[in-house]
Order: sequence, then structure tokens, then C-alpha cells
Amino acid sequence: MLATRSIDPSERGAWLRLIRTRRVGPHSFWSLLDRFETAQAALAALPELSRQGGAKQPLQPFAADLAEQEYRALRDLGGHLLVAVDGVFPPLLRQINDPPPVLSVRGNPDLLARPSVAMVGARNASTNGQRFAAALAQSLSAEGFSLTSGLARGIDAAVHHATVEDGQTVAVVAGGVDIIYPREHGELYQHLIDRAVAVAEMPLGMQPTARHFPHRNRIIAGIAVATVVVEAAKRSGSLITARYAADFSREVCAVPGNLLDPRAAGTNQLLRDGAALVCSAQDVLDCLPPVQTLHEPKTVKPSAQPLTKLADDDVRAARDSLLKCLGPTPCSIDELFRECQVPARLGAAALVELELGGTVERTAGNLVCRLI
Repeated sequence: MLATRSIDPSERGAWLRLIRTRRVGPHSFWSLLDRFETAQAALAALPELSRQGGAKQPLQPFAADLAEQEYRALRDLGGHLLVAVDGVFPPLLRQINDPPPVLSVRGNPDLLARPSVAMVGARNASTNGQRFAAALAQSLSAEGFSLTSGLARGIDAAVHHATVEDGQTVAVVAGGVDIIYPREHGELYQHLIDRAVAVAEMPLGMQPTARHFPHRNRIIAGIAVATVVVEAAKRSGSLITARYAADFSREVCAVPGNLLDPRAAGTNQLLRDGAALVCSAQDVLDCLPPVQTLHEPKTVKPSAQPLTKLADDDVRAARDSLLKCLGPTPCSIDELFRECQVPARLGAAALVELELGGTVERTAGNLVCRLI
């Protein structure tokens, strides 16, 4: 688990440059940091790593002047750039595997330290569903929880409207933190940054597309100690949030719905799969430890034996082994490592080189496939 610590401004800027570099995502970022210890060292190594991974033209790091431009633009908006080791970074989000290294924040970042419950659901929610979500959100807020949601229409909007006046809500947006989506939530968004907080993983100015929403859902589930789903169809994105919550060993809760309403099919399925049934705030509270114990700082014991530095020859051998096993059909990364008999840490470093070189692509569900 990551421990909080201070990093100097040059290294902070290098974190932003590294995560903004093409072909570098959270998995690659943390593997590079594990291998090279600092983002500055990882940036210096990127061109050669990409060449070793099969790139015809070496991959160039994200330009320092563009990173500075993004930082200044965010600051001009009154925003903050958080890195995952900052003390104000959401504590539970920091605990997940490969958390977002950098978050852009508008509003009050101190709110991110509060224990939070995520509440998500249908965009075309029923009137009763929105009323129930608002009432449940207010009740949980009164118990000391902030409510995290995704600023979408329907259930998300009902949750934010119900809790924004008390500053008890966190909005996670799919695009840049300066992009209001959907547009009709402009007034709500302004209330959020005035009284609460909005966060984003994507760069400023990034318009949200379909591929961004799973990343947003992952952050929503990661911030919260529990995720409550209120109305969701069988293929609803809210179920992705619930799946992430389960993967993070967080509580998954669902509100039952009418069997004849398609908007209840997903929530009813969650209940059949073992989610906690929620009819009131007390049902959510019964799933959780006392609010006073949540987010208490945990002492991170230093490793008795520091990790050994990965040898370039070992990474090269692992890379060759992975390439022999990989094909165009996506396969599980864990199974790939087992099949090739490559240790996970070594395999992760080799896989990053292949990703940087454009030889392989990582897909949803911790899968990877060969491109060339």
C-alpha cells in the first residue's frame, strides 16, 4: 500500500509528464516507478524502453512545457493537482491496485479525506428512484459520510443536488475537470466547486468519450467504502462501478426494484449475486464499521528487505518469453505470466516495454493481446 510522503516540485512535474505520455496508463506508471524509483528517471528511460519493445520511432515523453501549461491552467481555475502520495489524496483510492497517479481537483480537496459512500444508478431514473436516492444520500450525509457520484443525469444528479448545500458530495467527472458534462448540469457543477469538490483523472480540456467512463467508475468505487446502486438496467455502467467495488473488497449494496421495470433488472441481479439489500440508510450503515474508524491512518511498515533492482538482461529474457506466448486474442495477464513461468514483477516490467513499443495492448479486465 502506498504511504503518504512529500515529493519535490520537479518530481511532481515528472509524475504529470509520465502519466500524460502516450501509451502510459496507471499500470505502466506504477511499474515504471517500481523499476526506476523516480518519475524523472523513468522519463529519461522511455525512448530506449520503447525501442526495446518494438517501436520503430522511439517514444518521446510528454513535453515539459505542456505539463507546465496544464498545471498553470488548473491553478488559474483555482484548482489543485494531487499526486497519489499527497496527504489529501483520497485515502481509500490510494489503497487500490494501480491508483490514478494524478488527479485534477476543483473545489475543496480536504473533503476527499472524509469517509464516503458511492451512489450511482440509471440516467433515465424514475421519479421515485431519484426521490429515494436523494433521501438516502441526505440520511447518510447526516451520519458523517460524503456521497460520491459521477455527475450524470438521473440518480447521480439527485445525489449531488441533495448533498451539495452541506458540502458533502464528491463529483468524479469522466473528462477534464473543467469540462461540464452533461451541459445542463452547469449550475450544479458550479455549486459543486463552490461548496464541495470535483475530481478528474483526465487532462484539462478533455471531452469525455465512451472509453473514459469506466476509468471514472473505477475512481468512484475506489474513493468509497461502499457502493449503492439505485436503478440500473442489465447493461448499465453502474454495474461496472459495482464490479470495481467488489474487486476492491468494498461493500456492494443495491436497492430492489419492480420486476417489470427494465431499470431494476441490474439491481435485482446484484441482489441475487449477493449484494446487500438497501431500503434505508441503516441498511447501508449495518454493512460498515463505525464511521470513526474509517480512514484512520495505517502505519505502513517498511519492507524488511528492499526490492532488488531488476536486471536489464532478466527483463529482456522475460520480454522474449511473453512474445512467444502472446497472440491477437486477449488473454489474462496473470495466466500469461504463469504460462511463461515469469515472476509477476519481472513480467510487468517486460510488458510495459512491449506496451511502450506498441507491440501489445492492455485491455479491460486485466487482459493483453499482441498487435504486431
